[in-house]
Amino acid sequence: MIGDELQKLLEPTIGRLGYELMDIEARLNGRNGVLRLTIDSPDGIGLEDCEKVSHAASALLDVEDLIPGEYSLEVSSPGLDRKLKKVVHFQRFEGETLKVTMRSPIHGRKNFRGILVSSDDENIAVEVDGVMHSLPLATIDIARLVPKIHKSQGKFGDLVK
Repeated sequence: MIGDELQKLLEPTIGRLGYELMDIEARLNGRNGVLRLTIDSPDGIGLEDCEKVSHAASALLDVEDLIPGEYSLEVSSPGLDRKLKKVVHFQRFEGETLKVTMRSPIHGRKNFRGILVSSDDENIAVEVDGVMHSLPLATIDIARLVPKIHKSQGKFGDLVK
């Protein structure tokens, strides 16, 4: 699988630059292929960080030549509604609100929106309307943080983590 190969190739280089490779999205069909890398760091991600990773990843990908044909390389931050994939991501955001879509129904439903209470190597615990749900990590299709919106003086304020 090309995603796993790309992860193994890019993660050490991006790590040496001081960033975490959060996600790889590869849409490489046809002439307009896109390889999207999502990076993060404790200090946040700015344009200069994306440029630095883009140059390093581009050079490495050119040398290794894993991807046939033409494609565009995009590097970005995870954003406010970041995807959570690894156990450490879930552990970092315990106490936050998230939306989870399962590959198959759990407790008669596929979609959950609630507070991430805990996580371990196999499951996450999400409280939805006072009810606790244990969701197996292996069957999560996608999990994203829900951005917080502050009300300030009667108007919506800035979005924050």
